[in-house]
Amino acid sequence: MLLSMVALRKNNHERTRRSASYHDTPAVWRTMLAIDERVVDVMGSLSVTGDIDDDLRGKPLLIAANHIGVFDALVLMAACRRIGIAPRFMLAGGLLDAPVLGSALRRSGHLRVDRGTGTTAIEQFTHATEALRASTVPLLVYPEGRISHDPGLWPERGKTGAARLALAAGVPVIPVSQWGAHEAVYWGTETVSGLSDILPLARSGLTSPVRRPRFQVHFGEPVDLSDLDPGTPGTPWRAHKRIMRTITDGLIDLRRDEPDEPRFHDPTRPTDATSPWRPKGEG
Repeated sequence: MLLSMVALRKNNHERTRRSASYHDTPAVWRTMLAIDERVVDVMGSLSVTGDIDDDLRGKPLLIAANHIGVFDALVLMAACRRIGIAPRFMLAGGLLDAPVLGSALRRSGHLRVDRGTGTTAIEQFTHATEALRASTVPLLVYPEGRISHDPGLWPERGKTGAARLALAAGVPVIPVSQWGAHEAVYWGTETVSGLSDILPLARSGLTSPVRRPRFQVHFGEPVDLSDLDPGTPGTPWRAHKRIMRTITDGLIDLRRDEPDEPRFHDPTRPTDATSPWRPKGEG
């Protein structure tokens, strides 16, 4: 009886900590996340596995995810809300300056990235590092930098920016693997110059609620970078490799029945790259 009471109090305490961690975020961002989750529920079926340990909540944290489609950011946001966290993103200044939406995003606390304004890459990196180190909510990034062009939609080579950011800020990295969001909306085009560029996205998006794709998101264990010295040449690349391989390992389980190429064919997505992380024997 006593042990049951202790366990109950512990569980209540953990739920209280999780709730406080989520509700510390601005109300406007909580509202946007709630709306996003409803949109994702309409577009398909979301399944979330894994979690983020309570000891990491309320502290600086970097979440690194694979990039598979234009809809996957919304799926990731819904998955994060489901486990009780409200991550921030690094957004272009133009988006943050947009009417109405920009104001809401600025009030939500997202990190600003301005290119072509005279600000050097070093200054931007320093600002991002300081902001991440001082944050009490996770920062969600895509190490690949773009939606994968690999024919099998395995993660691309990517860049070391996320790894360098984690090493400089000294924060844990949570790998997130996702699958299924690519089925909701087509890749589309690099630039939109007319209605013809929007139609493929609109058609695929409008049929998604009927097709009901399964969106799978898995939160993995933190990537151990503790043995790496940020000052040693080659360290960012070694850290990047660990992050990408961990993301890929989590992806294997999510797509067991699609080990080579996705069943869902998107005729608009480029397939002119090769993934260096693709598991041996796949493809």
